[in-house]
Amino acid sequence: MSLFYKKVVVMIQRNDYLQELCRWQDRQVIKVITGIRRCGKSTLFSLFIDKLKAEGVSSEQIIWINLEDLAYEELLDYRKLYAYVKERLQPGRKTYIFLDEVQNCQDFERAVDSLFIQPDTDVYITGSNAFMLSGELATLLSGRYVTITMQPLSF
Repeated sequence: MSLFYKKVVVMIQRNDYLQELCRWQDRQVIKVITGIRRCGKSTLFSLFIDKLKAEGVSSEQIIWINLEDLAYEELLDYRKLYAYVKERLQPGRKTYIFLDEVQNCQDFERAVDSLFIQPDTDVYITGSNAFMLSGELATLLSGRYVTITMQPLSF
């Protein structure tokens, strides 16, 4: 007898958080989404990316990197992360950059800050550890960001 496991994915619309991201879309600030593990930060990225695509943004204009994924292990060096994203920027078109669990990249703020100052970029990052929630972030990104704190089960 064989057993089959079927994974069912249900995406709960987090409209308040999605509207907050939309409010900051294309504004010249880094959008920092924080919250405890498994509260929906990556899902929020997915929902927002779906919205961007529905508005006509092409897949080439969207860069999404999950720094917990071994496929991106090489990008845990901030210089390599920066180079990887920079070579995928779309000249003359807005590029939306999503860096998930960015705190896994040591000195990530250097790459994020450098990407932020590139023309036609819109930068979004998530983090779930104490570092991302600490006051150190304010110093490292020198007031160039807005924080959206997600709560679990707050839909």
